[in-house]
Amino acid sequence: MTDNQPTTASAYDVVVVGGGAAGLSAALVLSRARRSVAVVDAGHPRNEPAAHMQGFLSRDGMPPAELLAVGRAEIQSYGAQVVPGTVSAVTAHDGGFEVTLSGGGSLRARRLLVATGLRDELPAVPGVRERFGRDVLHCPYCHGWEVRDQRLAVLGGTPGAVDHALLLRQWSADLVLLPHDDVVGDLDRARLAARGVEVVDGPVARVVVAGDAVRGLELADGRTIERDAVFVRPRFHPHDGLLRDLGCAVDEQGWVVVDGTGRTSVPGVWAAGNAVDPRAQVVTAAGQGSAAAIALNADLVADDVDRAL
Repeated sequence: MTDNQPTTASAYDVVVVGGGAAGLSAALVLSRARRSVAVVDAGHPRNEPAAHMQGFLSRDGMPPAELLAVGRAEIQSYGAQVVPGTVSAVTAHDGGFEVTLSGGGSLRARRLLVATGLRDELPAVPGVRERFGRDVLHCPYCHGWEVRDQRLAVLGGTPGAVDHALLLRQWSADLVLLPHDDVVGDLDRARLAARGVEVVDGPVARVVVAGDAVRGLELADGRTIERDAVFVRPRFHPHDGLLRDLGCAVDEQGWVVVDGTGRTSVPGVWAAGNAVDPRAQVVTAAGQGSAAAIALNADLVADDVDRAL
């Protein structure tokens, strides 16, 4: 089956919003359980800038786009439908949901899984966004091995930079923290010094790039700190508008609350991956999608019994 736009009000057991690792994993389990499934996906995953993904058993080093291509082919082989595009609204309809597509048309679903990921807010330093996922990096567990023992920097400007530097220290002894517009207190400076992490104060003007590679960080006063790779700690903004519009409960930090299977506070609605868990790596998100799918199918079985009675 190939990607195509559904006719108005096509009906499915489950509509999955988001076709990353979480959404595709859920669709695979559900379609193998003989459920009718549609996956709505815009085709721009969070890890799109990265050349490879790491830490996924048997898929370590695989390009993210390749994983998604294989996943799409797998779910389509079991009859699931991939719908290119985005969802503009979800409303309750006849005991289920009507999913309105931004490009026109709608889908009806008995159950809904939202796996729309999150957006990384990066420090507003020229070069950070352009090199992000290449040699301006976020996750040490994803990229630390590839830059081990190199000259590394942690760029501040977002919460948690000190802890990020302390974590990264185990991948390289040549590590500096540039707080940028942050203030590092005496206790944190002592913690960093104890681990051999130098602090270089002053606002950062730009990421220095030459020969299509990061060469360092230039400060506003003209100094350049030569580095081979830069790590940042983004602020995370979940793509959870659909969940909030449906009335899903959120926690004190503003994240949508789910149980161990991804069930939200709204009946019939599940969520998985970075939309509800900022720490989920690709392999974690895939596992969450699988767990959600099993719970979704159990919920549908109970509904099937109720309808039969």
